[in-house]
Amino acid sequence: MPYDAPASPRARVRRSSLREQVAGALRDEMMAGRLPAGTHFTVKEIADLYGVSATPVREALVNLTAQDLLWMEHNRGFTVPLLAWADFVEIVEARALVTDGMFRRLSGRMSTIDWDRAPSLQRRADAAARAARAGQLDVLVGCDRRFWGELAGFISNRKVTDYLDWLRIQYWIFAAPYLRGRADIADYCWSGHQELTERLLARDRLTVHRMLIDYNRQSLKQMSVLCGEGAGDDLPGYDDLPEVPGPGVPAPREADATS
Repeated sequence: MPYDAPASPRARVRRSSLREQVAGALRDEMMAGRLPAGTHFTVKEIADLYGVSATPVREALVNLTAQDLLWMEHNRGFTVPLLAWADFVEIVEARALVTDGMFRRLSGRMSTIDWDRAPSLQRRADAAARAARAGQLDVLVGCDRRFWGELAGFISNRKVTDYLDWLRIQYWIFAAPYLRGRADIADYCWSGHQELTERLLARDRLTVHRMLIDYNRQSLKQMSVLCGEGAGDDLPGYDDLPEVPGPGVPAPREADATS
């Protein structure tokens, strides 16, 4: 039996890169609401759209399916998932549970954070807040995702960061179609990225913790209005956290922040 030499590393990198580019482009389209739930397409349609061969497209679509970001129908193609309100509630609750655990773990350990990443976090916060206040959905989706990825990397481990990113992708896949085309997007998008960053850099762990819980409550409440769902701000628990202080109130520093 003749030996088939493997493809060159360069060829593998090119193909992998193309697959990742296609997957990333489709993921961005879904997150921005340009590929809403129920949209159906085939490998050939996507290959023709992007002007590439079918193989990396098929690999990209199978990869997105494995991430539960697409549904695959045998011999029929792929469909953008239809997420119900109950799915969205679970997404937000999962996000709240993970971030709550992260900040409880940081109690007394604020000095272990990689504070050298602060300038990058601030840039991400500025960009995301501007996009949210301007109601620029396409810009906001990307900026918001990068901000939360930077924040999670700032304080957590890689597996937690990846999981939170997956939850955020799911969040936008659900939310963006409800926001797209509205003139009042800014009323339904959280814009506290800068204040959250300022509190974190001031070592005010408790206020950051409370802000994240309140942010998740606000996410449910805002989307419940758009979706016509009741009890949208129902995110039970976390009553042991102090209230968020008003603007201008100095942040208390953690005991070990300067150690």
